[in-house]
Amino acid sequence: IEDPLRDEAKDTIDALRSLGVKNIVMMTGDSERTARAIAEKVGVDQYFSEVLPEDKAGFVEREKALGHKVIMIGDGINDSLSAADVGIAISEGAEIAREIADITISEENLYQLVTLKAISNGLMKRIHGNYRFVIGFNLGLILLGVAGVIAPATSALLHNTSTLGISLKSMTNLLNEQEKRKEYEEAEA
Repeated sequence: IEDPLRDEAKDTIDALRSLGVKNIVMMTGDSERTARAIAEKVGVDQYFSEVLPEDKAGFVEREKALGHKVIMIGDGINDSLSAADVGIAISEGAEIAREIADITISEENLYQLVTLKAISNGLMKRIHGNYRFVIGFNLGLILLGVAGVIAPATSALLHNTSTLGISLKSMTNLLNEQEKRKEYEEAEA
């Protein structure tokens, strides 16, 4: 007897890897045999069986001490969601897990983790791009102003215009429609 494996678990793990998640670890209170079977089916990098709640917290703290960012996903009161850098609760899990988690996935489909990672990657890409643009553009304005090519008032106007442009660009969707459609089709398949 074992808990049924979610249909989307393997595809979710594969997709997370393709989005840059480097190390996926499964910690469970289940027996070694059950944990091994599940780990082989879904393809996790490492698994731990018969894990106690304090072992989960200890693992999270050790990984953080090594400088790793730790995302903990769980649905129970014994999961160390609050100890991780980011705690993600599954909506059908225990109420206390949802309360202490940083994020609660509202759907029963684990593939929502892939959407979260894609949004996170898109956001970081946007922040870095915006930063490079603002620094480069404003440096150019300063150099043009110092060289006397443009008047200080023009430089100030262009600076404010670039800030407005970056702000408007930042309000656009992080996932384009094609990516969203593909994710939902894969999740429903």
